[in-house]
Amino acid sequence: MTDDFFKYQAQTTPHPLALEVSHAKGSYIFDTKGKAYLDFVAGVSACTLGHSHPKVIAAIKKQIDRYMHVMVYGEYVQKTAVELTKLLATHLPQPLEKTYLVNSGTEAIEGALKLARRVTGRSQIIAAHNAYHGNTIGALSLMDYEERKSVFRPLLPDISHIAFNNVSDLKYITHKTACVILETIQGGAGFIEPKNNYLKKVRQRCNETGTLLILDEIQPGMGRTGKLFGFENYEVVPDILVTGKGLGGGLPIGAFTASKTHMDMLQDQPKLGHITTFGGNPVIAASALATLKEIITSDLMSQTLEKEILIKKHLKHPLIKEIRGKGLMLAAILNTSETANKLIINTQNDGLILFWLLFEPKAVRITPPLTISNEEIIKGCGIIIAYLNRI
Repeated sequence: MTDDFFKYQAQTTPHPLALEVSHAKGSYIFDTKGKAYLDFVAGVSACTLGHSHPKVIAAIKKQIDRYMHVMVYGEYVQKTAVELTKLLATHLPQPLEKTYLVNSGTEAIEGALKLARRVTGRSQIIAAHNAYHGNTIGALSLMDYEERKSVFRPLLPDISHIAFNNVSDLKYITHKTACVILETIQGGAGFIEPKNNYLKKVRQRCNETGTLLILDEIQPGMGRTGKLFGFENYEVVPDILVTGKGLGGGLPIGAFTASKTHMDMLQDQPKLGHITTFGGNPVIAASALATLKEIITSDLMSQTLEKEILIKKHLKHPLIKEIRGKGLMLAAILNTSETANKLIINTQNDGLILFWLLFEPKAVRITPPLTISNEEIIKGCGIIIAYLNRI
């Protein structure tokens, strides 16, 4: 199977990890030889409730028995999608009330950018240095990392960049700016949190200039930071909220949410202002609805902050210089990029799954499922410390 993987399936790097998966359950992934791997990555923050959560599986099976795809998004009333968007609205502050469901986080970013330009009639978009919002042409245009962008040019015009957490750069937000788009916590940059009321100050500047604020919650969302949405930690409300990854419970999803007034502008002038065939797919919506209900009704969010403390307690080593992030959106910053690479690659042999971040070469991603147990956390941290002691 591995030979066919390399022959027929496109890869994203010259050296993929190429773990041959048999099945996954709870906090573990199992290979075809029966070896168990403790998952500290959760599908890059996508498997919020771990693997094969019984409530998610039951919801998926129930919906499959009814129907799967029946019509393009927005034409037919499909119960799971309606209930999902209603539940999101119930747990979001005003004016965030109407959600457009799509297939991925990057498609949600595209929809949010289109909506911002439609609402404001402006073209300029401001993003942050070291931002990552996806890899489609529009989302890629928001990135300022030329190594990843240059071979795909020309990209979207009229995009500028500001430094995250740099208040002096807010002067570049003007009456010509359609939107400012920021990750609530910068992901690829190394899990950088906003400091000194930075997001509040961005919000104020956007209010002054009539600019829409888009917050990308694709990674911080769905309880990972101890709140249902990361922005709730910083007392700020965006005009457009983008979610994905962990919302789907392991299935592909994206969503962007705004006020009814704004979102309804995609209905007309032109009609079909944004359209998708499989967005709001009833099976995926069922998975997302079950995931969201479990996060909201359980104590997983409060446990997330307790688990952050536990991880930091058990991940103390001279080669770990810092642990960034919040809740179970954490990054261990190693002394060198070489140490980080070795740790990620070699602890897989020890039965632990870790992963990289895009722009911070010394970072090691620690984003386990919210359902991970304290015992599993201590076990995983022990594997990390044992490996660092050997090098």
